[in-house]
Amino acid sequence: MAFTWTFGTITLTRRDPRPFEALPHRPEQEPVFAEPWQAQVFALAVQLHDAGHFTWSEWAEALGREIKAAQERGDPDDGSTYYWHWLAALRTILSAKDLASETDVEARKAAWAEAHAKTPHGEPVKLES
Repeated sequence: MAFTWTFGTITLTRRDPRPFEALPHRPEQEPVFAEPWQAQVFALAVQLHDAGHFTWSEWAEALGREIKAAQERGDPDDGSTYYWHWLAALRTILSAKDLASETDVEARKAAWAEAHAKTPHGEPVKLES
């Protein structure tokens, strides 16, 4: 699913499924994404690419650098940390392309954490504008 930031909230929309036909899917096994945030970071990277903010070559280079750095730090390389590398690569690209500074990302992260802490269980988390 694609999404758009709208005044601090995310609006999900259906995409044309054809570009995703080649994505890995395991109909009789576990899902490709172990947690919802993994699907969201994947979708965000696809959306930013579709909007022309970076090429897939730039993405592959950034992701490759993050994976290599993680391996040098002793990453278990068992697949459990793969989307953490996506997130790190996305943060790197956001900063490199002046789309969002590390300060912006940390501020948004803190705002989400605060909104989550204030939201009653079962209610949707909403950011204030």
